Amino acid sequence: MSALAPESLVALDGIADHQRLRTSRIASVLGNRLGSSALDYAVAHHLLEGAEHAARTRDADRLAWYRHTTVRDLTHLSAGPHIVLSPRPADLLRSEISETAYYLVRPDTSPAPSAAQGLVSAALASATEHGFGTLLTQHAPVICLLNHRRLDETLHSWALTRLPGTVFTDYTARPEVLARDLIHEAAHNWLNDALAAYDVTLPTDVTFFSPWRKTARPIYGFLHAGWAFALTVLYTQQARRDTTGALASFLDTYLRQQAVLFSAAANHLEQALSYVPAVEIRERVRSAVGRAIHPATTYH
Repeated sequence: MSALAPESLVALDGIADHQRLRTSRIASVLGNRLGSSALDYAVAHHLLEGAEHAARTRDADRLAWYRHTTVRDLTHLSAGPHIVLSPRPADLLRSEISETAYYLVRPDTSPAPSAAQGLVSAALASATEHGFGTLLTQHAPVICLLNHRRLDETLHSWALTRLPGTVFTDYTARPEVLARDLIHEAAHNWLNDALAAYDVTLPTDVTFFSPWRKTARPIYGFLHAGWAFALTVLYTQQARRDTTGALASFLDTYLRQQAVLFSAAANHLEQALSYVPAVEIRERVRSAVGRAIHPATTYH
């Protein structure tokens, strides 16, 4: 059995056009001049959500800022094609757009400390080395680092459908672990964009047992888990080869855990994929999952 290499897995015609069209529509609503990059796409959603929030709270000054700001005004936050932030817990928001906390770029947003930016740079370099650079450039251009954790502590990360291209994540001192979690959340963003680009609507009344959540989930959530965890397994398999000590043990444990979970999910993944009419998406998810289940598979 052979499988697509990571860069080929996420190279999908239609996603870039979808991102540009969506950005153009937001720019038209706001009345500003956004560009066409993946970073513009992610920032556009921050500006749109911020403008709506400012309008609801009747904050005219902040509304004006969200309507007129572009990526060119945020260069002090950027590191190449990425914006790296370390929002304070008190600055995280909760509203009807998300069950989890989130952060929106705002007039007083400061760049992440240099140490955090260095960690992200190392994580991006590791991801790029192992074939996931394009995924993170296109689907995680805004990175929000949350809580610093030890390797033996639970790490939380998430992405929001209303903020595509933005990733929220805890982190450790090890860039390989950060890269793994960035890849996981970027994979969610990729799949959302892919489904939107191909106008795929999945039924909500069909469920499959998800070993990752230990509960029955609709096809959408079940496939999201399979795809995102498969990509993290592909990355971890490669990154593990260059590690030793506690980090090697941490990654080995992760791979063993995922092997058990994929074994439990394998019988349902193909059935769930049958509900995806877009063969381009179906084949990429199938290839990633196949490689995660059968690590001896070679790329081509």
